[in-house]
Amino acid sequence: VQLQASGGGLVQAGGSLRLSCAASGRTFSSYSMGWFRQAPGKEREFVAAIDWSGRSTYYPDSVKGRFTVSRDNAKNMVHLQMNRLKPEDTAVYYCAAVAATIGGSRPEEYDYWGQGTLVTVSS
Repeated sequence: VQLQASGGGLVQAGGSLRLSCAASGRTFSSYSMGWFRQAPGKEREFVAAIDWSGRSTYYPDSVKGRFTVSRDNAKNMVHLQMNRLKPEDTAVYYCAAVAATIGGSRPEEYDYWGQGTLVTVSS
């Protein structure tokens, strides 16, 4: 599966952005999806995961209650709605896929990656 993330940009603290990840292939619904981010000089960090059906999601405490992941299997799309953004959310955001019931929180658990989209939150 090939992934392409989009929707990044510059936003003020407290604002919102919606990231999208378009997936190729007819077996998209077989993949669980994850979102990660990487800030300059830092390791890649888990942001959200959603299972193949869209019914199960989970988030780290750093974004819980502010970010929501969703998917549309008919359109081969995954979205990350980010609200109440903070300057520390600034990073390149990546979507990732794994052929599993639900992906984990470690980057090495995912097999496919998109190219990343930059989110900058100004204070």
